[in-house]
Amino acid sequence: MEVVRPIRVLLVDDHEIVRRGLALFLEGFEDMQLVGQAGDGEEAVRLCGEVQPDVALMDLVMPMMDGPAAIRRIRELYPAVKVVALTTFRDKELVHSTLQAGAVGFLYKDASVDELAGAIRRAYRGDAVMLAPQAAEALLELIDARGQENERPATELSARERDVLALLVEGLTNRQIAYRLHVSESTAKQYVRGILSKLNVSSRTEAVAIAVQQGLVDLT
Repeated sequence: MEVVRPIRVLLVDDHEIVRRGLALFLEGFEDMQLVGQAGDGEEAVRLCGEVQPDVALMDLVMPMMDGPAAIRRIRELYPAVKVVALTTFRDKELVHSTLQAGAVGFLYKDASVDELAGAIRRAYRGDAVMLAPQAAEALLELIDARGQENERPATELSARERDVLALLVEGLTNRQIAYRLHVSESTAKQYVRGILSKLNVSSRTEAVAIAVQQGLVDLT
């Protein structure tokens, strides 16, 4: 019988009391294991190399190195580590910069235990980006505030572009999309450019937010 190891989780928050609470939360799940705790972004980057977590649950406003900077560095050095942002700050720009840095989830600290556990499991499996409803709304408001049209021609997406959009939601790179769809990397890039153009957005993150909120892809 195959033994399934627990999901290795790193906690990153500059408040010790928050880390203690999250540690107690993790103890309640047999499929999760706390492998380290960090009090700032620099320590988080270092610990990712030392303890090799599957998922880092990360605060965003911290000393030394903030969350988005730490996420970006972790994604560069340890691309296998998935990062889920967990914060109290409801700032549109923070949502945007965090997702652009490479976070695969964005939750607020008032999330339920089930939502938090689900986000960790989803990140570990490599499933679709998970956004708190308020975070998705904030990102879409930011897109509109920057002059994007309110009506996005989602119906103009071809069947193949919808396939590519679904893979973007999973967090795949152009190379991974090309491999999955058995096309060249340049063809994958062309599909991505077409999607961004038709959705009137400038980044993959914005396309993912629209896809999730408007139900353009099947997340089941």
